[in-house]
Amino acid sequence: MEKEEALLKSHISRHNLKVTKERSAVLRAFLDSERHITAESLYRKMKDAGSSVGLATIYRTLNLFCESGLAEQRQFGDGQARYELVFNVKHHDHLICQECQRIIEFQNEEIETLQEKVAQKHNFKIFSHKLELYGLCSDCSKTRLETK
Repeated sequence: MEKEEALLKSHISRHNLKVTKERSAVLRAFLDSERHITAESLYRKMKDAGSSVGLATIYRTLNLFCESGLAEQRQFGDGQARYELVFNVKHHDHLICQECQRIIEFQNEEIETLQEKVAQKHNFKIFSHKLELYGLCSDCSKTRLETK
């Protein structure tokens, strides 16, 4: 948490903002949460733990995390914005189940190499990318087969 806190404090001071106890509480809760959390889920988690931080503060703080490079906002096709820690996290891609909304992270060097080859072929410089594959997880596939 020290590195994440330092990154956030640096961003906050560069923008003449203040480090508040609410922002620090949101950071702790965010870092202790499951990956790909919504602002509403983070709010409920904090409220259940006795926090009085409001939902609007959580949204503003999550946006600060994104601006600072600590997190990224993700859209996985279900209409909900999710926030994912990206600072000090190895690049990965996502499999998204369209039945249960489960998100599976994966890494595949062959895909990374192929993307570089495609970019080279087209004389294209890649700065970043997101690979999201949508379908059914094994549990939902099995359930769907059983109901047929």
